[in-house]
Amino acid sequence: MSIRFHISTFGCQMNDYDSAKIAQILAPMGYEQADDPSDADLLLINTCSIREKAERKVYSLLGRFKGLKRRNPSLIIGVGGCVAQQEGEALLHKVDCLDFVFGTHAIFDLPEILSEVGKNGRRKAYTDFTYRFDPPMESAALETAPAKDPSVKSLVTIMRGCDNFCTFCVVPYTRGHEVSRPSGHILEEAAGLARAGAKEITLLGQNVNSYRSDEGKTGFVDLLQHVNRIRELERIRFTTSHPKDLSSELIHAFGSLEKLCPHIHLPVQSGSDAILKRMNRRYTRNEYLEKIQRLRSVCPDISITTDLIVGFPGETDHDFEATLELMRRVRFDGAYSFKYSDRPPAKATRFEGKVPEELKSERLQRLQALQNRITLERNQRFTHRDVRVLVECQGRRRPSQVSGRTGGNQVVNFPGDRSLTGRIVSVRVEEALLHSLRGRLQSSG
Repeated sequence: MSIRFHISTFGCQMNDYDSAKIAQILAPMGYEQADDPSDADLLLINTCSIREKAERKVYSLLGRFKGLKRRNPSLIIGVGGCVAQQEGEALLHKVDCLDFVFGTHAIFDLPEILSEVGKNGRRKAYTDFTYRFDPPMESAALETAPAKDPSVKSLVTIMRGCDNFCTFCVVPYTRGHEVSRPSGHILEEAAGLARAGAKEITLLGQNVNSYRSDEGKTGFVDLLQHVNRIRELERIRFTTSHPKDLSSELIHAFGSLEKLCPHIHLPVQSGSDAILKRMNRRYTRNEYLEKIQRLRSVCPDISITTDLIVGFPGETDHDFEATLELMRRVRFDGAYSFKYSDRPPAKATRFEGKVPEELKSERLQRLQALQNRITLERNQRFTHRDVRVLVECQGRRRPSQVSGRTGGNQVVNFPGDRSLTGRIVSVRVEEALLHSLRGRLQSSG
């Protein structure tokens, strides 16, 4: 009789990737995935602590799981990811229904962890920073093995951790120092996914620009060139880039690598030099703008998205207006924007000059209204143009439609059937909306 498990995932694409690996690790142990948590014998939550709201969602979900455990005392509940790494054993004291906590470096230790939990039933936290990209032999195959049924798009982690220590960010504390994965492992996994049907691969890391492996011989652009040679692969993306490490070589790659999508996510966080300095971002406003200009000179139609924080400690009206002015100059295709919140143990929690919550909300509303106008205007440039779309799935709301993305990452919906899934087709854009484009199929060649 199989054991059923359910994974709830919060946060970034790195967590999505880790959850997929967890499923692969559990499969040889006889575990089968359950869609409904109430049908599972093992409940796992893969957490994110980068924003306060994401962490609150985890505690809310654990509250619901507590009711399931009352009805089924043999149910095992584990929490992993960044909240687990950050809280460690304290999480066990806060949540009495929780059986174990496993940190960001303990994914490949799950077989041993579950065995130990099953044998002695003792509640324990496994959060030591012991993970490396050379796991034990029995786990090495899992690290490079593609999923059994990969989707049209797949994720491949190339590095973990971060050495930047931005003053608002907990990632260096929850995921540790930067560790680059051997290029051979990455290429083996990417090629396996492509052979199994993946048409697009996104390379993941907290700061992919600083990737360096194989005793320093392979940098990020070298890796992109190797992935670009995988025959079955159609598209390559990557995230996330730190502006200070965006090299001339990487900028020029957008003009020379035919499979590299014309889209870059380049978090700016603020348009004020004073705030950028307090954030420890290590670039200036003008340096960021200069790199944007160079990107567009190499790839004129490149889509640029970003992250923005409003209400960082010490942010004045002048600082905020500088951010709005930068947005007007760059004209981002999209932006993830957030109100600053203290995330211990990040350094900014100790900064003076905290911005009142009401003012943060007002600024965020103004910023998002501006970005919505710019995004819609940027999307309208595609109206009456033909775009190349990788079809990803059938429409959720309209089964007679399919949905996919352009190379620039714009969502396109158009009439079609599921037989188009996995194909790159030509679509004539008829209408531009804020979050998507609508069009009509021109050709499927």
